[in-house]
Amino acid sequence: MTVGARDGAPRQRRDARRNRELLLGAAHEVFTEQGLDAPLDVIARRAGVGNATLYRHFPTRAALVDAVFRDALTGTMDAGEQARKAPDAWAGLTAYLDVVFAALAADRGSNDLMTTHLRGVDSLEAVHEHNRRTVDSLLCRCREEGVVRADVTTEDVLFGLAALGRAVPALTAATAATAPDAWRRPLALFLGGLRTAPAAATLPAPALTAAELGEALRELGPHRTRPDGREPGA
Repeated sequence: MTVGARDGAPRQRRDARRNRELLLGAAHEVFTEQGLDAPLDVIARRAGVGNATLYRHFPTRAALVDAVFRDALTGTMDAGEQARKAPDAWAGLTAYLDVVFAALAADRGSNDLMTTHLRGVDSLEAVHEHNRRTVDSLLCRCREEGVVRADVTTEDVLFGLAALGRAVPALTAATAATAPDAWRRPLALFLGGLRTAPAAATLPAPALTAAELGEALRELGPHRTRPDGREPGA
C-alpha cells in the first residue's frame, strides 16, 4: 500500500498539470472565438474535463483569464517600454499603438480584456496602468515637440482608443476576406486628428464598401449584459 501511495502521488501531479494545460489551451481558443464572457462549461468540455476540475484549477473567471493572457499582457508592457525609449516620440506612440491594435484585432478575448474592466485580474490592472503611463509620457513629449495639439489630454486619447478598439473585431470580421488590416485606417484617422498640422498622408487600408459597413455594424450588435445586469466578464 505504501509503494502504491508513493507511485500514485506523482501520477496525480502529472494528471493535474496535464489538465491545467488542456484547460489553458481550450480557454484561449474559446475566449478568442467568443470573448471573455464565453460559458466556462464550454471551456471544460473542449478541454475534455469536468467543471469541477476547471474550478479546482481556476476558482474564478478572473483567475482563468489571468493565466491565459498573462504572457500577452507582459508583451504589451514590453512594447510600451520600447516605445518610451524611441528618439521620436510620435514614432514611438504610433508604433506602440500599432502593436496594441494588432492584438485587439487578433482575437475577441484580448479585445475584451484591453477595452473593458474585469476585476480581479492582477496582470490586467498592471498593464492598464502601464499603458496609461506610456501614452501619457509619449503625449507629453509630443506636445513639447509641437507635433500634437496642446489641448489634447491623456484621458482624451485613452477614451478614443478604447472606443475605437472595441469596434475592431466587428471591422475585422466584416473585412477578413478583403482587408484583414482594415483597422489601420480608422486608427490613422484618429491619430491624424491629434496632430497640430496633420499632413495629408495616404490612409492605410482601403475604405469600407457599403456592404462591409453594414456587416461591421451588424457585428457590433447591441451591448450584451449578463442576467445580473453586469457587463460580460464582470
